[in-house]
Amino acid sequence: MSQTLPLKDKNAVVTGSARGIGKMIALTLAQRGANVLIADLRAELAEATAKELAEATGCKIVATSVDVSNAESAKAMIDKAVAEFGRVDILVNNAGITRDNLIMRMDEADWDLVLGINLKGVFNCSKAVVRIMMKQRYGRIVNISSVSGLAGQAGQTNYSSSKAGVVGFTKALAREVGSRQITVNAVAPGFIPTDLTKDLPEELKEASLKQIPLGRWGKPEEIASAVAFLASDEAAYITGHVLSVDGGMVMM
Repeated sequence: MSQTLPLKDKNAVVTGSARGIGKMIALTLAQRGANVLIADLRAELAEATAKELAEATGCKIVATSVDVSNAESAKAMIDKAVAEFGRVDILVNNAGITRDNLIMRMDEADWDLVLGINLKGVFNCSKAVVRIMMKQRYGRIVNISSVSGLAGQAGQTNYSSSKAGVVGFTKALAREVGSRQITVNAVAPGFIPTDLTKDLPEELKEASLKQIPLGRWGKPEEIASAVAFLASDEAAYITGHVLSVDGGMVMM
C-alpha cells in the first residue's frame, strides 16, 4: 500500500457531496488516490464539484443526481458508479438535512422528511451496494451520524432520532456483512461550520463552546480525515464502531 496514496485504485461513492462536509470528504478521498462519484440532489452543483475536484486531484471524478430517500434513485446511483468505475469499494452515506423545531411545533412532514433522508437514505444506498461488495468480498461503508444522535439535542427530535438510528443501523449491518470482509462504521461529527449550522443563534454557538473540552468547533477536513481512515485498509480490523470527532464534547 502506498503511503502517499492509501486509496489508490479504489472507487468511492459519496452522497450529499456537492458541498460542505461531503465535498471535503470527496476531495480527501481523491487526494488519497480514489476515484469518486459525486452524488447529490442538485445535479448542476454536483457536476461543478466533480469538475473542480477532477482538476484539483487528477483522479476520475464523475457526478450524478440522487434522491437517497428513493430506493430506485439510490440503486441508479450505484449502477452509475459500477458503469463508470467497474466496481464500488467505498460508500460514504453523508447526505443529510435538518428541520429543527420543538416537538410541539414540529410538523409530521418535517419528521418524515428528516427520517426519510437521514436514515432511510442510509438504508437505500447501503442496500444498493451491499450485494456488489459481497461478491467482491471487500467493501468499506462509512455512515455519517452526529453527536446529536449520541447525546440528543433539544429541538432536534427528528434529527437526533435519525442519527441515533444510523448508529444502530451501522452496528447491525456490520454484523451482517463482516464475514465478507466488508466493514461498516460511523463518524459522529460535533459542531462543524457548514450550511446546516450557519443559522444557529449566536448564543447557542457560544454555549456549545463551553461543552467542548478542546474549546473550538471542528473543521470539515477533520471529519473527512476520519472518514478516509475508516475507508482505508489501515482500518481493516475496525467495524461496527462509531468514531466521535467532536473535540471531546460527547465522551462515551
